[in-house]
Amino acid sequence: MKLKKSLVFTLVLVALAAFIHIYANDSTRVENQYSTVIYPAISHILRFVFGWLPFSVGDVLYALVILWLMWKLVEVIRAIYKKRPPSFPPKGEEMEKNEAKFTRLVNFNGIGVRFLKVARILLIIYVVFNLFWGINYNRLGIASQLQMKMEKYTPEDLKIINRLLLEKVNASKQVLVNQHIVYPTNKQLFLKAEEAYQQAEKRYPFLKYQPVSLKSSLWSWLGNYMGFTGYYNPFTGEAQVNTLVPKFLQPFTTCHEVAHQLGYAKEMEANFVGYLSATASKDTLLHYSVYLDMFMYSNRNLFATDSVTANEYRKQLSAAVKDDLKEWRAFNKKYRNSIEPVFRWIYGKYLEGNQQPQGVLSYDEVTGFIIAYYKKYGSI
Repeated sequence: MKLKKSLVFTLVLVALAAFIHIYANDSTRVENQYSTVIYPAISHILRFVFGWLPFSVGDVLYALVILWLMWKLVEVIRAIYKKRPPSFPPKGEEMEKNEAKFTRLVNFNGIGVRFLKVARILLIIYVVFNLFWGINYNRLGIASQLQMKMEKYTPEDLKIINRLLLEKVNASKQVLVNQHIVYPTNKQLFLKAEEAYQQAEKRYPFLKYQPVSLKSSLWSWLGNYMGFTGYYNPFTGEAQVNTLVPKFLQPFTTCHEVAHQLGYAKEMEANFVGYLSATASKDTLLHYSVYLDMFMYSNRNLFATDSVTANEYRKQLSAAVKDDLKEWRAFNKKYRNSIEPVFRWIYGKYLEGNQQPQGVLSYDEVTGFIIAYYKKYGSI
């Protein structure tokens, strides 16, 4: 009976997962229904419930899940090495056959129940993840909202964008140096990101960001070793920022994670929405952070086609910017380890399975959005 109930519940979850998969196949439907109507309501509720708390509930939940998995692993190991029960006096042949038959039946049911339990857990995660956020991977996205024409860009396009971003990076850094601006506290940083989206909303109403749910990651130290600067928790609606990475990276990272909260799931789109918000801000700290990131992305793309010109642009960065890049390289070198490449590979496979065939290189594809934006509006 227990196995039968488990099977029925599992089949219901399979049906829900199949429905989600079929529903998400139509990008226009996802954009017009889920991403702009259903998801904003879900996201708003999650941020309202968890956003006011001073710590990341999602990080605590992750810790509890890891502890639970470790405990289950210990249970499995203990079961494997558990001593066999003592032998009893020999029984009759018929009794032994009946006991063996009963044992096989119990074992079969036990294995079936355990298998279905694992299947149910995976299916529940899949269903909740997609209902709460994941379907956004299939939306039309920001390019459609801005009616930008996404075309294959040329080496000349890359040179133009590199030159423009180079000027922006050097100019914004010089302002910071001249004004002796000090990097903000975490609380001040999150307030700056909130204000940036308030400014962006005036031009792009669909970027409205309220209520706010920005948190410092409880696992920032671990992020240093795994290579992440921020992440979004779709189960709690919180955006977490690694506040231990170099300070000049954190403003753009914060804007990027807010973009995920607003339903821009793909990394290149979250990068671009982060760019729109940061450049809409009146704060030079955000300008420098976003322009530096955009320059690095576009310069890597240019390097793939014209390494000589890409290096020439790198050489033209101001001394102050080069100092920041030197700090960035030293930070990465300090935390380099054998685990990070494995994590990046796993994360890359996750991205490939969610409409981003370039894997971790999907972040660099924001360059195409910047070029399309420049062609449409004539500025960056």
